Amino acid sequence: MSLSYRDAMAASDGAPAVTVVVPAKDEKDNLPILLDEIKDALDGRTFEVIVVDDGSSDGTGDVLKAYAAEHAWLRPFRHEVACGQSCAVRTGLQNARGDVVATIDGDGENNPAYIPQLVDALLSAGPEVALAAGQRVGRKASLAKRYASKFANKLRGAILRDNTRDSGCGLKALRRDVFLQLPYFDSWHRFLPALVIREGYGVVHIDVQDRQRRHGQSKYGIFDRALVGILDLFGVWWLRRRRKKIPAVRSLT
Repeated sequence: MSLSYRDAMAASDGAPAVTVVVPAKDEKDNLPILLDEIKDALDGRTFEVIVVDDGSSDGTGDVLKAYAAEHAWLRPFRHEVACGQSCAVRTGLQNARGDVVATIDGDGENNPAYIPQLVDALLSAGPEVALAAGQRVGRKASLAKRYASKFANKLRGAILRDNTRDSGCGLKALRRDVFLQLPYFDSWHRFLPALVIREGYGVVHIDVQDRQRRHGQSKYGIFDRALVGILDLFGVWWLRRRRKKIPAVRSLT
């Protein structure tokens, strides 16, 4: 990576170099621990954290307000009605001030210690790469969920050819300007590698160690999103098929 590219990606006008976006629903016990970990992981960098409370009913919003009162780098937002993880990630990205945005799930199963590694991998790859995607190893989910996830990822990879082993990992780092070009739909966050490739950019991958959540339960099951996931898969396949060429644009002035 050249210094000039790093400088070009650095935020200006006092904005942070990195924005961390955290989608969360009913995670009041996990979030304070996770936020402390994010702060420690990004020590020495300018950053902000946007947590999007996706219609929680457990007091998550109150916890975020109290934490934000003592930590100026936290900017909490709330969906009054639950809209889903993809929508929460999108809300965070739309309000991000950093040119580089890292995403991480709010349940604590993702380790924030990997965020600097993902950000550095993205910047080191240069302007032709727009996404650094985490790929989980040592999954702590139930055996049934692990098998379902493995099947879904193999099917997605065979159809979309995005060269990504685990597109459902919440740990990612991406360029905000490229995000703003991507088509949006519910469950969009599970197809970011394919959508970034569709725009003509590359993807790099980093293995990340999975871990157990400390509190609460997963907000989704195995079968409640299976049919929707298949429909989304073929929708993304159609989107990629409908874009034949990526223009090479140059100014004439």
